[in-house]
Amino acid sequence: MADFTLEEINRYSRQFILDEMGVEGQLKMKQAKVLVVGAGGLGCPVLQYLAAAGVGTIGIIDFDKVEIHNLHRQILYTANDIGKRKAPTAAQKVNTINPNVNCVVFDELLQEPNAASIISQFDMVVDGTDNFLTRYLVNDVCVLLNKPLVYGSVLKFEGQLAVFNYNAGKNLRDIYPEPPNPEDVPNCDEIGVMGFVPGIIGTYMVNATVQVILGNYNNNCLLVFDFKTFGVTNIKL
Repeated sequence: MADFTLEEINRYSRQFILDEMGVEGQLKMKQAKVLVVGAGGLGCPVLQYLAAAGVGTIGIIDFDKVEIHNLHRQILYTANDIGKRKAPTAAQKVNTINPNVNCVVFDELLQEPNAASIISQFDMVVDGTDNFLTRYLVNDVCVLLNKPLVYGSVLKFEGQLAVFNYNAGKNLRDIYPEPPNPEDVPNCDEIGVMGFVPGIIGTYMVNATVQVILGNYNNNCLLVFDFKTFGVTNIKL
């Protein structure tokens, strides 16, 4: 326990007693460096639970501002945050959840000139973006740098989850070789999303992230969720 303060021992006490975690696992969490791309619907629950679980370094990249239509699903923010920059605001919220977390803020757009330099600073990436251009960029850089990627997407009452590029596993292009034409693909701005859907998928993404950090992830599937029917489909990668 020498690697933890008394405050940390008390904070993570319910995790220390888990056989799957213990002191060794919690130390892996503390030493982990995770980049969360997008501090929106998926990013908000991811950030909250990664921070609460004790991930030591969390990178947050987002170039957007909080808007009123975000609030039904991006519950890290409140009405008082409307108009504020998402990345630094999210970092402040994370540090109120757990002041032991080192937040690295990138208040900018992730794009080709900066993607490799940013992603290279972290052990793994959680993709909470909402457009295919960024998703494929994140995927390709993770493949190039050999970084595990936790992928999630949401729409209406549906969601998807997968872990790519882990232990020589598949990546996004193995499933969808090329991004679709943006005009052919609906998004949440056009056809909506229920606020709890990214909350559920984001929590699943945290579970996947923790299992990767602990070295226990072994579900080589794309999970497809339908929350109207409570159905889950496992598609073998």
